[in-house]
Amino acid sequence: MPQDVKVQPVINPADKPTLQGLIATREHEAALIDALEKAFDYRGDVTLTLTTGRSVSGYIFDRKRATTLKDSLVRLLPEDSTEKLAVRFSEIERVEFTGKDTAHGKTFENWIKRFTEKRLKGESAGIEAEALD
Repeated sequence: MPQDVKVQPVINPADKPTLQGLIATREHEAALIDALEKAFDYRGDVTLTLTTGRSVSGYIFDRKRATTLKDSLVRLLPEDSTEKLAVRFSEIERVEFTGKDTAHGKTFENWIKRFTEKRLKGESAGIEAEALD
């Protein structure tokens, strides 16, 4: 028995909107929590403004979700320090996606395509990472 096959449209990752520039504040707690979840998957720096007024920018590499904001936290590598910093959700007034997402618009398929094109042209192509802007 034949099956119906539904073809999904191909979406170019570069056409997807980036999170860079997105801001969420404590005024909308659900949006702030959602932004912190997205920040965990973001491959750029974010700036957290704390309830004390202090701001810290860096890369969020870990997060712990709990039932309360006080028990939930993010851990980040501040851009101006080598020391890891833990910040509770309850201490965050605002989150802003300030750094460039270094992986935005890049996919493995695009990498393979560029690799193959270079090889077919006789150019040097390796598995080394591209230089960051």
